[in-house]
Amino acid sequence: MLEEIRIDSLGVISSASAQFHEGLTVLTGETGAGKTMVVTSLHLLSGARADAGRVRLGADRAVVEGRFSTETASAQVVDEVERVLESAGAQRDEDDSIIALRTVNADGRSRAHLGGRSVPASVLSGFTDSLLTVHGQNDQLRLLRPDRQLGALDRFAGDAVSGPLKKYRSARSAWLAARTELLDRTERSRELAQEADRLQFGLQEIDAVAPEPGEDITVANDVRRLGDLDSLRESAEYASAALSGDDAGEGLSVLHLLGEARSRLESADDAVLMELVPRLNEALAVVTDVGADITSYLADLPSDPSALETLLNRQAELKGLTRKYAADVDGVIAWADDARERLGKIDVSADALAELSARVDETAAEVAAAASKLSAARAKAAAKLAKAVSTELAGLAMGKAKLQLDLRTMPAGPNDSAPLTVDGAELHAGQSGVDEVEFKLSAHDGAQALPISKSASGGELSRVMLALEVVLAGSDKGATMVFDEVDAGVGGRAAVEVGRRLARLARTHQVIVVTHLPQVAAFADTHLVVNKADAKKGAANSGVKSLSSSERVVELARMLAGLDDTETGRAHAEELLATARADREN
Repeated sequence: MLEEIRIDSLGVISSASAQFHEGLTVLTGETGAGKTMVVTSLHLLSGARADAGRVRLGADRAVVEGRFSTETASAQVVDEVERVLESAGAQRDEDDSIIALRTVNADGRSRAHLGGRSVPASVLSGFTDSLLTVHGQNDQLRLLRPDRQLGALDRFAGDAVSGPLKKYRSARSAWLAARTELLDRTERSRELAQEADRLQFGLQEIDAVAPEPGEDITVANDVRRLGDLDSLRESAEYASAALSGDDAGEGLSVLHLLGEARSRLESADDAVLMELVPRLNEALAVVTDVGADITSYLADLPSDPSALETLLNRQAELKGLTRKYAADVDGVIAWADDARERLGKIDVSADALAELSARVDETAAEVAAAASKLSAARAKAAAKLAKAVSTELAGLAMGKAKLQLDLRTMPAGPNDSAPLTVDGAELHAGQSGVDEVEFKLSAHDGAQALPISKSASGGELSRVMLALEVVLAGSDKGATMVFDEVDAGVGGRAAVEVGRRLARLARTHQVIVVTHLPQVAAFADTHLVVNKADAKKGAANSGVKSLSSSERVVELARMLAGLDDTETGRAHAEELLATARADREN
């Protein structure tokens, strides 16, 4: 629930604060005092679009701060609030309340804060969505739109419609995906066939060559070595002869000279020279090893003159692949892997298209069945909603007026991108189903039911909207409900009934009402008045004050055609309060 609100520099309000309690709270005040600014501030805390024109003249910015509590909220609401707080990194205050804040600069820019963290305005909307429901005059007018009326019906139906609607949307998503794939494959069949041929040709060419990873580098090194085969062989043979001697035994080799040196040192009778013998042994071992490696190298050199030609042909095959498919052989192999995967997904055969078409028909049948169940659930809920609202209208002094919900399916238009056949009729399958609803009102038994926007006067429309809101309140998830002059155009006995129903609604919700009717204000548990006074330099200024019992009598007398300074007005006000008090106690 909403515990407190603080407003700075918003409209005619320079600085004001108000505390709210459970039950019914009314805000009254003279015209232009700024009662609606309280509702505007709650709209801002609900993430509504900021309007720089609402910033008080001469101020740099307007600030609205609200303190919310979840002590009396349901477990579902608490879970939803905690989810929003956790995702935003916001924290509760020391008393476990949550502070939401919105600032609007004079240049139109705005900022939002929740639980001490700066957040987008949309996060505020998600936070207050489960705690606060604002019903302003514009919100009532929006309920005249068919899409809002369907939403109201679904909200009233609750789980009876939300379950079938969820199944319908899931089936519709699968149907549209299959349908889109079928259309795409059919329209692109030639293009896909050409792509498949290109991929198959490339794979055949690569498989014929069968390259190995890194083979282009290996072959290039081998070709380079074979191109210098004669000079390599000559250098290796010379080095081998120098180290170990040639086959003819001619010339002195390194091994021979090292052996002679070792023999001379060993034959000398000198300790210093004898210490050098181990080092000569090491040198002999190294030379022997190098000679063996050179011998092995010479043995591995190709003796077939055609070996170079074979390698050059292989190199040409690999270069043919790297020119077409990738910069190197590893890239060619990767291209082939991707091509095989892509080729596995391309199937433009008649059998594949027939299978996909059958899947489209199957999913379409599932959507149609889900749509029928959804329509049936809405039809049941529509009858119950119409009956409940009609009962409320009788209590609001509208005689035998009855609300009728005209629920019908939407036919598919000539340019409908995805018509759905349901029970033999082609319908428009929208996100919310195949149904549309229109609220109609008949003034009395036998009267023709007409759309409420055409059949109801201003006062009657307000009462129809209030009756609808009272009925919907049972399915509304908001812990706090705010009504901005929902009683506009209502007076007399009907005004008393409005107050009575708002008081009844306040038994299960925190209800805040901006009203100009004393009959409604008399039913309040808490009465706040917005006072307007002339500030310096002639600027209008307003504040919010909580009224005591005696002050309520004066305010109600003022609302009774300005009778606050007469005994008759005050007596009438006391009578209204007594009547409302007795009604609440029953």
